[in-house]
Amino acid sequence: MNRVIFRMLVLAVVLMAGVAMTQEATEVSVEIMPPVVVKTVPQAGATNVDPAITEIRVTFSKDMMTEKMWSWVKISDETFPKITGEVRYLKDKRTCIAPVKLKPGKTYAIWFNSSKFNAFRDKDNNPAIPYLLTFQTQR
Repeated sequence: MNRVIFRMLVLAVVLMAGVAMTQEATEVSVEIMPPVVVKTVPQAGATNVDPAITEIRVTFSKDMMTEKMWSWVKISDETFPKITGEVRYLKDKRTCIAPVKLKPGKTYAIWFNSSKFNAFRDKDNNPAIPYLLTFQTQR
C-alpha cells in the first residue's frame, strides 16, 4: 500500500475516533438543555375551547427570567387572541399568563418564541425552544 494512502487512512481513523469521543463526552442534563413548553391552557390542538376563558397559560420545564421576558408571537392578526391586560408570570417562575378575550368559532395560533423573537429564556439566559399553540373555540 502506498505510504500516502496509508497515512490518509490512519488520519481518517484518528479523526473519526476523535469525533466519536467528542459526541460521547457531550453531557446531557436538564440543567444544560434549553427550556421547553410542558403545558398550555388551553391544550394545543383542542377544538372545543370555551370562548369565555379569560387567560392563556404556558408552562416551561425550567424556571424562567420573569422581568417582562416573554415572546407571544403573532402568525397573523386574525389568529392572535386579543390580550386584555398585562402579561405576567406566576410565582412558580415557570408559568406565563396572558389575559385574553376570545371569540366563538375561531382558530387561534400563537408562537411562544420564534426564530426572530426569543425572549422566553431560562435563568441562565438560554432561549426556550419555539412552540406553536393552536386551538379552536366552540361556536
